[in-house]
Amino acid sequence: MSVSARRPTHMLHRTLRDGLPRAVRAAGVHIFDDRGRSYLDASGGAAVSCLGHGHPRVIAAVRRQLETMAFAHTAFFTNEPAEELADALADRAPGGDWRVFFLSGGSEANEAALKLARQIQIERGEPTRDHIISRRQSYHGATIGGMSISGRTPIIGGPHASPNPFAPLFSPIVRKIVPCYPYRWQRPEETEEDYAARTAGALEEAILDIGPERVCAFIAETVVGATLGAVAPANGYFRRIREICDRYGVLLILDEVMCGTGRTGTFFAFEQEGIVPDIITLAKGLSGGYQPLSAMMVRADLVEGIEKGSGAFAHGHTWVGHATACAAGAAVLRVIDEDDLLKRVRAMGQTLRGLLRERFADHPHIGDIRGRGLFMGLEFVAEKETKRPFAPAERIAARLKRHAMRRGLICYPMSGTADRFRGDHVLLAPPFIITAGELEQLVDRLAAAVADTLADTTKV
Repeated sequence: MSVSARRPTHMLHRTLRDGLPRAVRAAGVHIFDDRGRSYLDASGGAAVSCLGHGHPRVIAAVRRQLETMAFAHTAFFTNEPAEELADALADRAPGGDWRVFFLSGGSEANEAALKLARQIQIERGEPTRDHIISRRQSYHGATIGGMSISGRTPIIGGPHASPNPFAPLFSPIVRKIVPCYPYRWQRPEETEEDYAARTAGALEEAILDIGPERVCAFIAETVVGATLGAVAPANGYFRRIREICDRYGVLLILDEVMCGTGRTGTFFAFEQEGIVPDIITLAKGLSGGYQPLSAMMVRADLVEGIEKGSGAFAHGHTWVGHATACAAGAAVLRVIDEDDLLKRVRAMGQTLRGLLRERFADHPHIGDIRGRGLFMGLEFVAEKETKRPFAPAERIAARLKRHAMRRGLICYPMSGTADRFRGDHVLLAPPFIITAGELEQLVDRLAAAVADTLADTTKV
């Protein structure tokens, strides 16, 4: 029974037709609704709850900060939790010194990154650099700027259907290139390195077509999250991207909103690529869901031009550097260190990968099993040999979400995987504290939900 059928609501929910269970309690890797049902949180919500629910050390840190000082506007003050968290992030990041700017969500962090990249180019004497290059089948936020650079935008259905309803509001100075998506686009005769070079070459082609003097920055998710389902880059791809950006004076922004903060087994996902970006964005697991928090990090040498020029970053929000949110983030990082959770992510990630391969490697409708650490994805196909996706009308992702919830499993299915319109996958991003036994439960429930979904699919 839906929420609206059980009691009236004044909430404007994400879905206006299907009701939602009412969450009332959460502990560890489980969330409980008001009917006492338990759900195993196999995706951390949206790769958010990295420490699980109800972690006592994080709760205590938030409580202490609230009792001391909840908020002081950063136009007038700095605060100790923000300074502590900035230090902790800068100490973790390779490549020299960093500056950190705290916001409330991933969309805000990416908006700030775009504005900062533009300001950096202006203040170092290159004001003509006004174009952003991003990738198709990417996601960088739900704000207008975030949607402008994203390769996947909402599709409105119904009698007035629109495949890109917000396009008239988007920036016209964004160019999108092909994603690095080996499962679908690597040619049979190519080595992984050859494919990486060819795909990265699309960036150079776009820069030359636009004009090098016009390109401000290139933004990409290090490991693609929601839109493709934990697609890691081909070996050598980002090294080639870094070389191209350096050659043409283009800033490299890596979006680690989903894949960062230890999710892939290293604190920053790009550490596994052998490169250092110019700007990094983080969110989701940064505060583990205990407070709304995101961060934009920028190399300190790039800020020097602004310090010597205008002297201020031309950007701000009310909740920038929020003391209580930063206290939560600092506590999350302390727990990750004290409990050696990056090592655990790598170990449990191997366990999860093994369980998924054991259960789904020979499944006729699972085309690919991929990811890093506790960031894994399964791509569905109607025909395994040809990689043909299911028709959009089958609504595989929506059905899987419904069946998984009935089985007591929270996972992250999405559609439009193959080409924005066709294809389906499910993303798994469980808390770092999950046990081997809970991973077995996760895979058992997922397998049952997949079977339920395919059983009521009309065309297989």
